[in-house]
Amino acid sequence: MNTNTSSRPRVALFEPRIPQNTGTIGRSCLAFNMSLDIIKPTGFSFEDKYLKRAGLDYWRHVDVHLYESFDEYKNSFKKSRIIALTKKSNNLISNIIYKDTDILLFGREDTGLPDNIMDKCEIVAGIPMPGGENQLKTGGVRSLNLSVASGIVCYSACLQLNLLSKTSSNSLFLIYSR
Repeated sequence: MNTNTSSRPRVALFEPRIPQNTGTIGRSCLAFNMSLDIIKPTGFSFEDKYLKRAGLDYWRHVDVHLYESFDEYKNSFKKSRIIALTKKSNNLISNIIYKDTDILLFGREDTGLPDNIMDKCEIVAGIPMPGGENQLKTGGVRSLNLSVASGIVCYSACLQLNLLSKTSSNSLFLIYSR
């Protein structure tokens, strides 16, 4: 497992249900050098082939931590702000002034974060979606895939905290077009 040596935001998944999402999020956490915290129960086993397939051969390097409950988790990070990410919030992620000790908390794929969990978080925010269901007269996207949402928020936090410029040129991801 990767061990972070500097203070960086963390990603926390509350009761994730889909192993492919968790594997993909783990791979993104590794790319951004962030820890991945998983709050049980999950909807899968950590031996699940889909988790490992989505995480590819990177999964063994992801800095993963498991917690039995949200209360246990919150008590483990008393000096950190927990930022609840939800489609239910009108507060946009672009309004947040991130700290390197922040925790980016994402909910279950099927139900999101329960109100009683969001009530225990210091900040509640969402990703703006110009093509969201409340924005288009013809209807729109209800929500983003959990791994996509996590990638957007992780990138936003790392960009604002100037954590992306601390990478070597060899580790930059390039997109090629044909």
